[in-house]
Amino acid sequence: MTPSSAQPGPEAGAAVKAADRAHVFHSWSAQELIDPPAVAGAEGSYFWDYDGRRFLDFASGLVFTNIGYQHPKVVAAVQEQVGKLATFAPAFAVEARSEAARLIAERTPGDLDKIFFTNGGADAVEHAIRMARLHTGRPKVLSAYRSYHGGTQQAVNVTGDPRRWASDNGSAGVVHFWAPFLYRSRFYAETEEQECERALEHLETTIAFEGPSTIAAIILETIPGTAGIMVPPPGYLAGVRELCDKYGIVFILDEVMAGFGRTGEWFAADLFDVVPDLMTFAKGVNSGYVPLGGVAISQKIAETFGKRVYPGGLTYSGHPLACAAAVATINVMAEEGVVENAARMGADVVGPALRELAERHPSVGEVRGVGMFWALELVRNRETREPLVPYNASGEAGAPMAAFGAAAKARGLWPFINMNRTHVVPPCNASESELKEGLAALDAALSVADEHTV
Repeated sequence: MTPSSAQPGPEAGAAVKAADRAHVFHSWSAQELIDPPAVAGAEGSYFWDYDGRRFLDFASGLVFTNIGYQHPKVVAAVQEQVGKLATFAPAFAVEARSEAARLIAERTPGDLDKIFFTNGGADAVEHAIRMARLHTGRPKVLSAYRSYHGGTQQAVNVTGDPRRWASDNGSAGVVHFWAPFLYRSRFYAETEEQECERALEHLETTIAFEGPSTIAAIILETIPGTAGIMVPPPGYLAGVRELCDKYGIVFILDEVMAGFGRTGEWFAADLFDVVPDLMTFAKGVNSGYVPLGGVAISQKIAETFGKRVYPGGLTYSGHPLACAAAVATINVMAEEGVVENAARMGADVVGPALRELAERHPSVGEVRGVGMFWALELVRNRETREPLVPYNASGEAGAPMAAFGAAAKARGLWPFINMNRTHVVPPCNASESELKEGLAALDAALSVADEHTV
């Protein structure tokens, strides 16, 4: 499918936008200050509007279209499932649900072999925390600054970025700590080894002063996503695992964004040879075709609820359409080598190209990432590392990033922008030619960011 065959037309697009503006209430937005583009169609790594303008999606939606848009095998699987069994209550054994759970459990690390299905990542985090609290009988959860875990009440309280502030009621039993991030170290570290050692010391001190017997869980994104794609230094996650074992704390890894091929492994935990007690997932599990998330549960925690009722559930847990999409997506990823493609393209194409861009553009302070999961830290001054825009900037203060984004879109690239960063997170099955096309557009857009450096 191309823009010309997607029933484009400015009049149709105007009608779509008018209905949106009249009735749709958008998330994370001041409703009168936004101008949502009207999308006419999408396929593979691209989408287009009603005027026929096509964009290469370097955001993968919201980092969920890991196999791109409209993959024919996944579309066919959902269509087939609609004809077979469109919906059914979660208390029954349903073929699509059982098979999705089996395929996920085959790929999760260690003994995370029980799968509790949710409708997305935020409610997966909600249930993982609930399981941890019930398993331990303890109230507190420790989570990192520079993190995002979801928009529901508990998930947003464990989130570490400013989206938490408006809903942070201060009574949720959440304590935040600093995770490692050498480029902007809170520990005055000069090497990865120092950053790792001091971050673990800081975490253990936090545990000690909060009281180990009060802490149910530590939750971390294996590689933080929206907060900046900061790959943890070697040994850090293993060190957190050891602290959790030492103090009887449940270790939760949030793989909602990093999972299902994004890092060049099925799960980012595989990069660090670490097995958590609970692991949340969503997004890439079915490339976002039908909402689905879940919690992968270790044997020990599953046994807690062997003869004790787990007090939680969802009407649409393991929805047949979502699970059919997951089965098809996982099979496509295996058959088409999508995970391997993400690893290879990240190592051979994206990573080298981004590092080359950093050498030529003074606005690029740091390049970091793995697989199809990269971030460029944009700065006003490389020496001082002053961000291109202030933390949590809005309005005029965020103008340099807005100008960069507009320049990218003018060149047919749809970027992922958060604060002073642009993330390079294309579909995991993007081709080398598509990646080079996007990187060339990114190169041109960075020249606009360079204009704001000093």
